[in-house]
Amino acid sequence: MALATIEGLTYAYPGAARQALRDVSLDVEAGALVCLLGSSGSGKSTLLRALAGLVPHFHGGKFAGRVEVAGVDTRRAKPGDLAGEVASVFQDPEDQVVFTGVQAEVQFGLENLGVPPAEIEARAFEALRGLGAGHLAGRRTHELSAGELQRVCVASALALRPRLLLLDEPTSQLDPEAAESLLDLATELDCAVVVSEQRPALPLERCDRVVFLEGGQVLLDAAREEALDWLASEHPAYLDHELVHAEVDEPEGELLCRIAGASFAYGERVVSVPDLTVRRGEIVALRGGNGSGKTTLAKLAAGLLEPRSGDVSLRGRPAYLSQDPGRYVVAERVDEEVALGVHGDLDRARRALGLIGLDGLDARHPRDLSSGERERLGLAAVLVTEPDLLVLDEPTRGMDPERKVELAELLRSQAEVRGTLVVTHDSVFAADVADRIVSSTPGRELAHA
Repeated sequence: MALATIEGLTYAYPGAARQALRDVSLDVEAGALVCLLGSSGSGKSTLLRALAGLVPHFHGGKFAGRVEVAGVDTRRAKPGDLAGEVASVFQDPEDQVVFTGVQAEVQFGLENLGVPPAEIEARAFEALRGLGAGHLAGRRTHELSAGELQRVCVASALALRPRLLLLDEPTSQLDPEAAESLLDLATELDCAVVVSEQRPALPLERCDRVVFLEGGQVLLDAAREEALDWLASEHPAYLDHELVHAEVDEPEGELLCRIAGASFAYGERVVSVPDLTVRRGEIVALRGGNGSGKTTLAKLAAGLLEPRSGDVSLRGRPAYLSQDPGRYVVAERVDEEVALGVHGDLDRARRALGLIGLDGLDARHPRDLSSGERERLGLAAVLVTEPDLLVLDEPTRGMDPERKVELAELLRSQAEVRGTLVVTHDSVFAADVADRIVSSTPGRELAHA
């Protein structure tokens, strides 16, 4: 018997011109690991929200069909009624955190479920340790890197020991080792797991079933082996391929950024960053573990931070795309958001939107876009300024594999006119786009002098 059943689900968000899901039907068996794939805006996050009861109770909108989880009809039960059965990890961990302390954050859900106090601390630490994050228990959430915060949110869900675990882009900000550990753990859990991923190689290696959405409809619902054959034929970009990356000599273009022996202080915590140069005409990818100082280095390279020590030399005009650009949206229309950086020039803004595949969405509100579409909106907002140095921090977060190929091609086509620094955990994207790949070493925490 299925743990969760969806029959004829059709749903539209309030005021939306199109349906997010159309006549979706599928079952989730107890203990299964289901990999949910599809392009940005295809309805993956909406489907997960429906399984959690957030659609329609939290989001509103027009809902038709039936969703039943653990024998409970979600139309008649509130999301809180499913809390002991279903746990969710959303795309943006920053929006999920409630407390300032890591341990308190992981314990919060257990307290709400009425778990005996004597068990709460042990279960919270067990969940953190299972994700290789036990050392974060005493940290403050605002001090964590994005990847560390993502692990804390996953631990908060695991601590609840749900029957159905819903993971929306759970590895988007994790380094490869942490991502692999999380997916290995997902296969060992005594619950059903539905994971939506835009870095699909790891879940595709481990899943039982694959569901592929397009335009809010199910194109494929099949066992793993059949699904792999279908993806190879219809959407090969979703399959892992051999990484071929030849190191090349550093180009002789104009030196735009040089960082040597630099560190930055976050209060009493000091993070050292690797040495780096970026010249006009090259794309440099920076990879490394969570908390190793990659974002700090990116902000130093963009001139957004002043180093505590060392040398940071910059030339030309930089532009910086943050890890979560959707958090900084201020305009009411997509084209107006992009035009902010070019004194309101809507024609330039619309050309930039066309470059990254968002043409036709000019009049949409930025917050009505999917996570992947908001990432591309942020990219358009920095590309339109025609910077000398382009600094991109996790630009493929929430972006489907086919869009990643297009982004790599776009950056390569414009490589000669600027220097580009890409901070990424996506090894495939790094190999596709970069002339050089630089590895960061774990950031050292020094005593504040």
